[in-house]
Amino acid sequence: MHLLALSIPLFLCTTSINAYANPLTCTGTCTNAHDPALIRRDDGTYFRFSTGGKIAIHSAPSITGPWTYKGAAIPKGSIISKAGKDDLWAPDIAKVGSTYYLYYSVSSFGSQDSAIGVATSSTLDVNSWTDLGATGISSSAGKPYNAIDGNLISTGSEYYMTFGSFWGDLYQVKMADPPKQVANGAASANVAYIPSGTHAQEGGFVFRNGGFWYLFFSAGQCCGYDSSKPAKGAEYKIQVCRSASVGGGYVDKSGKSCTAGGGTTILESHDFVYGPGGQGVFNDPSLGPVLYYHYVDTRIGYRDGQKQFGVNKIDFSSGWPVV
Repeated sequence: MHLLALSIPLFLCTTSINAYANPLTCTGTCTNAHDPALIRRDDGTYFRFSTGGKIAIHSAPSITGPWTYKGAAIPKGSIISKAGKDDLWAPDIAKVGSTYYLYYSVSSFGSQDSAIGVATSSTLDVNSWTDLGATGISSSAGKPYNAIDGNLISTGSEYYMTFGSFWGDLYQVKMADPPKQVANGAASANVAYIPSGTHAQEGGFVFRNGGFWYLFFSAGQCCGYDSSKPAKGAEYKIQVCRSASVGGGYVDKSGKSCTAGGGTTILESHDFVYGPGGQGVFNDPSLGPVLYYHYVDTRIGYRDGQKQFGVNKIDFSSGWPVV
């Protein structure tokens, strides 16, 4: 699922020994940033939504901060009547016309009794959100997927939601216009699957660049590192596949299908960064494309509530994103 100090010039960002750049320096409230969702308002203000606190809202004048906590997006909890309606997960934020759409997950850890809900606002501010409840994407025992970790993508004429976690991993379904509900008669299709092990894959995020659609996702164990640290390499990492069509088929850099366990790793544990994931991609007006995510800073602590907000510039010039 999707739960630093004085500022220095961005060009002084260090690079680790395995060629992953460390995150840009973040200022203000950069912790407890599990499953971040990022957007920039027309006035230049950045907003970050994250798991916990009934979807916590932070804002900043810059993508690197200083970030300030503003409050809960859905302070009364979701109107969806499921366990977890007061502990909302994995937000996704998009602007459609003049309206902002905030998607969120209602579930409990390890449960398949889940649903994706949506709230709307015209400003992004605290106390401006109207909870519309269920989008029509839900799951229960026996379904091939778990209905959490929604991400909306627009083709310019149609909307699709990518979602899923473990079980059958990542699925995609067409949404209505405006994207408050699943499109009438639309069926969900599998876009990524790890056939072995626990199927530890979630947090799908689709980003278009050039002639390709890139499916970013998190693979591995997301949470609980302070009490149940996984074997080395089994913690969260960020991977990607790409396709010439938004609906697939997605393949990794070696040509392996994403529905057959494919996935090219673009960011994993290195230096003080541990278990990066819960990612999204944003086209920043100053930096260009950036990968944003949460991670454990090993210098600070491994608890879920200590997850930090990370941002890295990414380069698509080779046809594949490189941090």
